[in-house]
Amino acid sequence: MKKILFIVLIALGFQMSSLAQETQYEKPTWLFGVAAGANFNFYRGTTQRLNKNLTVPTAFHDGDGIGLFAAPLVEYHFPDSVWGIMLQTGYDNRQGDWDPVTSPCNCPMDLSTDLSYITVEPSLRIAPFKNGLYIYGGPRLAFNLDKSFTYEKGTNPDIPSQIADPAVNEDFGDIESTIISMQIGAGFDIPLSSNTQKTQFVLSPFVSFQPYFGQNPRATESWNITTVRVGAALKFGHGRKIVVEEAEVVVPIVGFTVNSPENIPGERLVTETFPLRNYVFFEKESTEIPSRYVLLNKDEVKDFKEDQVEVNTPKDLSGRSKREMRIYYNVLNILGDRMEKNPSSTITLVGSSEKGPEDGTLMAESAKKYLVDIFGIDATRIAVEGRKEPKIPSLKSGVTRELDLLLEGDRRVSIESNSPELLMEFQTGPNAPLKPVQINGIQEAPIESYVTFKAEGAQEAFSSWKLELTDENGMVENFGPYTEEEARLPGKTILGTNTEGDYKVKMVGTTKDGGIVTEESNINVVLWTPSELEEGMRFSILYEFDDSKAIAMYEKYLTQIVAPKIPENGKVIIHGYTDVIGETDYNQKLSLARANDVKTILENALSNENRSDVTFDVHGSGEDESAAPFGNKLPEERAYNRTVVIDLIPAN
Repeated sequence: MKKILFIVLIALGFQMSSLAQETQYEKPTWLFGVAAGANFNFYRGTTQRLNKNLTVPTAFHDGDGIGLFAAPLVEYHFPDSVWGIMLQTGYDNRQGDWDPVTSPCNCPMDLSTDLSYITVEPSLRIAPFKNGLYIYGGPRLAFNLDKSFTYEKGTNPDIPSQIADPAVNEDFGDIESTIISMQIGAGFDIPLSSNTQKTQFVLSPFVSFQPYFGQNPRATESWNITTVRVGAALKFGHGRKIVVEEAEVVVPIVGFTVNSPENIPGERLVTETFPLRNYVFFEKESTEIPSRYVLLNKDEVKDFKEDQVEVNTPKDLSGRSKREMRIYYNVLNILGDRMEKNPSSTITLVGSSEKGPEDGTLMAESAKKYLVDIFGIDATRIAVEGRKEPKIPSLKSGVTRELDLLLEGDRRVSIESNSPELLMEFQTGPNAPLKPVQINGIQEAPIESYVTFKAEGAQEAFSSWKLELTDENGMVENFGPYTEEEARLPGKTILGTNTEGDYKVKMVGTTKDGGIVTEESNINVVLWTPSELEEGMRFSILYEFDDSKAIAMYEKYLTQIVAPKIPENGKVIIHGYTDVIGETDYNQKLSLARANDVKTILENALSNENRSDVTFDVHGSGEDESAAPFGNKLPEERAYNRTVVIDLIPAN
């Protein structure tokens, strides 16, 4: 009942302290029981004079055998302590058979013994990790109990008529009545009872080693015994009753708020500067340009215009944008159009293949042939190169996860150039990005129209949190989990085919110790619809895999191209993204780091112009596929998801 009440109070969102008492028992300090096992005995040395009446013709040397060990035991050690003591006292059999030997008369001889002792074995017990594993060692004091032997001498196989001597069953002579030696071993305690029971049972498998030092059974000759003992002990003891005071439980208070904009209709005409990846990705087993790229024939070239690439393509700029990807798939056509208009421009096509430079060269030659045959570009203006991996590889040293996706992204042809007319503003050198493409279109559902859910303090209080939205018909939708303190959802994602709806929102947080905290709210969501004309601009910049500092190459671009276009009293919405390669939490932080890099550069540029009229809204979406600009199935989609999108919004 106490646990049920505790959960109910959490669900109601109250902050409370609870000291719950539950009867438990410590691990026993004293343990009693019995140990049993097998002694694996190994004989070495010399045995020939068995007693004063019998000396065999030939000495026995090596032998072995298995004997029984059984003993009551007692242990003493404090719970969770390193040190303790043990004592075992019981029956210890060292029986064995010597390897057969042959007498001078060519007669076979056999010797065996049932040697046994009463053993006393005190030990120091050490649990180095304060858990079930322990080692022990100490002296062994043994009192002889049985010293009998059986000796048999056979007949010479070459004399069939010879009669064998009868077997001799006697006791060894000169047997030491007391032996002092040593032993060392290890065991592992396996609890068989819970700590809610006073009487607790423990099963302990063990193994010990008793070397031949001091284990010479007789005062004469050199017979010695080495023993390896394997067995288990069953122990029990009474634990001391304790009262466990559970730590004071403080239900964390999280400031949960929901902002569902009224979504006043406003049609936004967006002029987008779309970055053009200078990579053409190839299929694993092919050196031909993949069919997903737009390839023209000679008759279509005269009608191709870079600024009209988006014509007759999907107009949906939200979610996974088919329109932008369509533009990228025209990268070779855009390149051919630019080179045709700028006859002095030159490029180098660098093919990178995991199969080696030769395969990479074939890929580059395939792209070159298309530009030469279709666009009529002079072949001398296009150099080709083959490499095993690209100059900026995705697969970096130490990376072990999702290697197939990384290798897929490294099988590509990179377009390099030193011709400014082909490149992005202020960029030079072979690694410079290609000039972006200008797009005009209508954006559905601007970012500021999204429903925002804030859980202030969630990063400190929770390992993660999620949302449960219940509509008027009782249908429940789940979103998350989230690790940041803010989540945004487009109204269309919540509403589906509806234009408006009332929802009950439950925030369910999982604390770092596994507890559950909930908060509830009610919201009304209205679908964003266009009406009044509003102008806006969008820019995007791209990153290489696992890179948040590639922004340095864009600093001049952001400072001199993007910052001056920010409207007075306007708003800048910055969204960072990643692909799906890597850990979700890491990608969330990476996307936010990318977005904050952009914000810092734009803020510095505005500050240099003495401007403080701009509001920034920065958000990292990580690898969240519901918010990602593109899909993640193809390497070019993942490459475009390594991005920061910048929206410049005029003042209302």
